[in-house]
Amino acid sequence: MTVDRTAEAGAQPGTTRTVHAPALEVRPGRWIANWDAENKEQWETQGRSIARRNLNWSIFAEFLGFVVWQLWSIVVVQLPAAGFTFSTSEIFWLISMPSLVGATLRIPYTFMVPKFGGRNWTIVSALLLLIPSIGLAMCVSNPETPFGVMLLVAALAGFGGGNFASSMANITFFYPAREKGWALGLNAAGGNMGAAVAQLAVPIAITLLAAGTVNLPVAGLMWVPLILLAAFGAYKYMDNLTSAKGDVAGSIAALKEPHLWIMALLYIGTFGSFIGFAGVFPKLIKDYFPAFSSIGVGTVALSLAFLGPLVGSLARPYGGRMADRMGGARMTVAAFASMAVITLTMIWTLPLKNFWLFLVLFLMLFTASGFGNGATYRMIPIIFATNSRAARKGASTVQTQRLASSALGLISAIGAYGGFVIPQVLNASNTASGSYTPAFYGFVGAYVLMLVVCWGCYIRNANRNAMGHV
Repeated sequence: MTVDRTAEAGAQPGTTRTVHAPALEVRPGRWIANWDAENKEQWETQGRSIARRNLNWSIFAEFLGFVVWQLWSIVVVQLPAAGFTFSTSEIFWLISMPSLVGATLRIPYTFMVPKFGGRNWTIVSALLLLIPSIGLAMCVSNPETPFGVMLLVAALAGFGGGNFASSMANITFFYPAREKGWALGLNAAGGNMGAAVAQLAVPIAITLLAAGTVNLPVAGLMWVPLILLAAFGAYKYMDNLTSAKGDVAGSIAALKEPHLWIMALLYIGTFGSFIGFAGVFPKLIKDYFPAFSSIGVGTVALSLAFLGPLVGSLARPYGGRMADRMGGARMTVAAFASMAVITLTMIWTLPLKNFWLFLVLFLMLFTASGFGNGATYRMIPIIFATNSRAARKGASTVQTQRLASSALGLISAIGAYGGFVIPQVLNASNTASGSYTPAFYGFVGAYVLMLVVCWGCYIRNANRNAMGHV
């Protein structure tokens, strides 16, 4: 069969040449051999529909991963109503521990897709979510549960955070370079939406039919049927790719790439801000504007905190799409500039004690971080395909794709530590000064630093290092 394939050794993404490639071969266990997303004929006849089916179930499983990952961010503000008496510092630890564990788990999760297959690992990673979900329900049912036990169960929610790395690494193998930005953006946005849905649904569910109190165990148990559905869907409809290869050596090679560390820093600023602020937003609303922490709607309570991760999630795929058209570096610089200005405006308007202004500014901050998430993540495959050490030495497209896949997982892991850093910086600021304001000024300084790094590495030197439209 004569087909078009994108760039072999040293070629630029988007260029094609005519080669012969074998047809797809479906093997037992839903393994697909001879997959080549850059093969135009294969992609148009079979590949697109297969990739889309896998993307749909990947999004659903990752969505639930984010739900579980963020459950404690909304549960902690309900603990006093359920009879728990934890200090502010302990509350911040319960918020940040899932992010610490989730970020760390993303490193081994990156290796799971090549080792076990994308379908197989999606089944396992989905079922692992049952542990923190049921564990949360058991812990919050008794106000006498020790803080140490609560912290351990909160740490287990990190299983949900690890899902992102394996899911994104898996989907990047299914899509051609020209469509990776949109596909990865959808996959990430679908997952990120889990944070918003958790913060919307949990307050409603725990107060529904609770007669003025809270039924906190429902916060964990309500997700169990959906987790089982995700595992079944992955088993029934997803596929493994024999071409999805990766190993420790590939990740070690990625760690030696200077661009990995530069992009990891930028991703801490974009995704780290999204997941960090998603975790603390309910707490910030309760501390700054306690009257708006929970809004009664009939017999249920509603928290407007869900709007933050919602708009950030929706913005992410558009950040990827705009990066495809305008360049990820330009979009990332614009995102950091916006985040710095918005954060400063929020600091300076806090004395007005206007909740709605505070909410609008924070939604703008989430939106900017969402655009930055998509744009920054889109930059990574292009950089590794065109300007990594391996690419400059003439590595093939398959080799640079594997390197990029390893880099995506590692960068997503490092970036997720922002979900731990932001709550802890806010906690340290509050402990030292009794205010969160110094922490916010620190975030502004970080955004300016990251803006300069992105501009200096990927815009100012674009012509010199031949990266072009990054």
